[in-house]
Amino acid sequence: MNLQQQKNVVAALSVVSNSLLVVAKLVIGLLIGSVSVMSEAIHSGVDLIAALIALIAVRSSGKPADERHPFGHGKIENVSGAIEALLIFLAAGWIIYEAVHKLIAPSPLEAVGWGVGVMLVSAVLNLVVSHMLFKVARRTDSIALEADAWHLRTDVWTSAGVMLGLSLIWASETLLPGWHFHWIDPVAAIVVAFLIIRAAWELTVRAGRDLLDTNISADEEDWVRKYLEDLRSDGEEPRIFGYHRLRTRKSGNTRFVEFHLFVSPDMSVDESHHITQVVKADIRKHLPDADVLIHIEPYDPRRDSKRRR
Repeated sequence: MNLQQQKNVVAALSVVSNSLLVVAKLVIGLLIGSVSVMSEAIHSGVDLIAALIALIAVRSSGKPADERHPFGHGKIENVSGAIEALLIFLAAGWIIYEAVHKLIAPSPLEAVGWGVGVMLVSAVLNLVVSHMLFKVARRTDSIALEADAWHLRTDVWTSAGVMLGLSLIWASETLLPGWHFHWIDPVAAIVVAFLIIRAAWELTVRAGRDLLDTNISADEEDWVRKYLEDLRSDGEEPRIFGYHRLRTRKSGNTRFVEFHLFVSPDMSVDESHHITQVVKADIRKHLPDADVLIHIEPYDPRRDSKRRR
């Protein structure tokens, strides 16, 4: 499979796994009356919506540039990440509301073992699927898949937390009959909510950064600067005398790099064009699929000396 097909397959797998978990958690949560299991069902429901959004995003972002979208469709993935983050915030608010209500009016839990079992299955399944999503996201530089992976990885930890809370209730009431520890369930749900909020905030920052056209990562931009500085020939072939006005940004998995390159005033158009092709190819070796725009300027020592002051 090519990279786009890999993205589509793992995004679809996430939709299927989340659908199964939503049904399982909802049924078990209703049967045993656990607000933390129900909160996890809601969390998986949000994950399912996020997975659907990610699936649509990775399919749409793979389309080539057209007349209405000359810079491509990459930012669809960034928009997807921002929407997913908003959904997480809303889900966390609902969980906290339900958990506080459960603390005020507690009710006993039944068949706690079923809750522990479904949380164990959820944690293992989400761990496997999130690992696959992370792997393909890194390979394809897909923020939509990475956001979906973080959704599921957060679900791994929250499922483990709920499983621990239910286990403590079962163990405490078994060892100390007559004592009630139902408060552990809503407290675990609140902890889940705050973990979700933290993940949502981190996702918002990552998705919003590229939507605002901030620079590419510092390491990548430093590499570009060093490469361009090493091109300076000091009068020797190929007669390149520096650069200025470097601008970078990122849209989806595409990096846009723009700069002005100073060359000898007597250089032919054909030679300057050849130089830009070589420079573009070198940059794309380090930054695959980069969109590189180079403006050629004739070198003027007097202007350069003023610019350096």
